[in-house]
Amino acid sequence: MAEQIEIREAVREHYAGAARQALQLASTSCCGGSSCCGEASHDPVSSGLYDDDAAAFSGALASSLGCGNPTALTTLRPGEDVLDLGSGGGLDVLLSARRVAPGGMAYGLDMTDEMLELAERHRAEAGITNARFLKGTIEDIPLPDASVDVVISNCVINLSTDKDAVLAEAFRVLRPGGRFAVSDIVVLRPLAPEYASLIGLWTGCIAGALLDADYLAKLEAAGFSTPSIQLTRTYSRQDIEDLADSLPRDALPDGLDRDGAVENLEGAFASAFIRADKP
Repeated sequence: MAEQIEIREAVREHYAGAARQALQLASTSCCGGSSCCGEASHDPVSSGLYDDDAAAFSGALASSLGCGNPTALTTLRPGEDVLDLGSGGGLDVLLSARRVAPGGMAYGLDMTDEMLELAERHRAEAGITNARFLKGTIEDIPLPDASVDVVISNCVINLSTDKDAVLAEAFRVLRPGGRFAVSDIVVLRPLAPEYASLIGLWTGCIAGALLDADYLAKLEAAGFSTPSIQLTRTYSRQDIEDLADSLPRDALPDGLDRDGAVENLEGAFASAFIRADKP
């Protein structure tokens, strides 16, 4: 339990820091079409994920930290209600809100005050009126049963230490016939225990990721039907080296080195689209 709390707080602080940086850049008029926001944070997991549809939300796009584009996973129809788990700076909520209008609502759920502030700023700048941001955790969604048609998420479920609770909650809030359509990181082979326990790899979206087969099994256990995983991006050795270089110098405990980490992680994980339906 103590380790789970430590991981959650590390994740919260990691993303709060990213939001504070984005808010600071916005306050100096750096964002809003300028390239400097995108230069503030770059990694191989989060780069090059969106097409021209996201250009209208340049500030939210610059602060996006996902591993895919969940709004491209399923057709969103006018009048539907959508929930984004771990909505961050709000990009996927804003894209969804535009597609479910008129008559639909897009909700974003995040546990980080700074991200909620950033998302609300982006919503106001875009003039989107059918989006609402909620504070809470993805393990305990503050919405009633059967309240949304689609659940999306972008590289967030892997950060949870209780994925069974997340999937059970997603199933609960979906209406019958609803769709689960998320982008996430999956592990393709088991990680050595010494790497799976590294906090720096949790905030980097790897250590908490599920094996692809385990993800499918957990979706079925939660009640979902027709679960599927489609790999969308595998990572080169250079990508892994860049990730290793981004970790703090003291992230690796005694006895582990950078080259060993790269060898262990190469070919071990990928970005994926994960889909399932609620009967």
